[in-house]
Amino acid sequence: MSVSKKILFGGLGWALAGPIGAIIGYYLASSGDYSSQRTFGSATQSYPRTKPGDFMVSLLVLLGAVMKADKQLLKSELDYVKQFLRQQFSHQNTQEYMTLFKDIIKQDYPIRDVCRQIQRSMDHPSRLELIHVLFGLSQADGHVHPDEIRVIHTIAHYLNINEHDFDSIKAMFVKETHSAYKILEIENSATDSEVKKAYRKMASKYHPDKVSHLGIDLKNLAEEKFKSVNDAYQAVKKDRGMS
Repeated sequence: MSVSKKILFGGLGWALAGPIGAIIGYYLASSGDYSSQRTFGSATQSYPRTKPGDFMVSLLVLLGAVMKADKQLLKSELDYVKQFLRQQFSHQNTQEYMTLFKDIIKQDYPIRDVCRQIQRSMDHPSRLELIHVLFGLSQADGHVHPDEIRVIHTIAHYLNINEHDFDSIKAMFVKETHSAYKILEIENSATDSEVKKAYRKMASKYHPDKVSHLGIDLKNLAEEKFKSVNDAYQAVKKDRGMS
């Protein structure tokens, strides 16, 4: 069995009985790898939650939903997914994940059920990271389409991510008036003291160490979100003349 299939099963022990497990089962059945399905299916309870493998497959399902939101499958979006995978895996493993992903986007999966399964089994910082990557995909063609925002918002709701967290991540990609305040999850009428308090809270919430269990490359990706918080804070300080 290839390395990526081991990742799929080793990391997805928590998911094999649900809709994500059905996706993996279909993929392995189509590749003729029945024996590995039986072997790993009998050991699902021995794996910890939120490993790199389960994060990646969950992400592929949701990426597919966002890609199809505007009724277009753009090369720039496929390139984004491939580049993202290349940052995590070897060339061969990337190709195998792309094969899985191309199968995923041909199907319509029950996103609510998939998200509920993720929500039960994945910690909050990891779910926030999912939303961040989905917005990155949406921006891959240089424009965040309203239909993509709508789908990401629906996914966030199913993942039990509150409106403040959703608006904060959205503001990192969709620049509007007072985006810096939205990133910090405060109103522009907040006092300087409240701004500083909000920054400390957001810096803690989005600290890359919170997703270190997803692997070093995904931790590096989380640093982009952390940097957005810092940049928003600096922008507010400059606008207000804060020291």
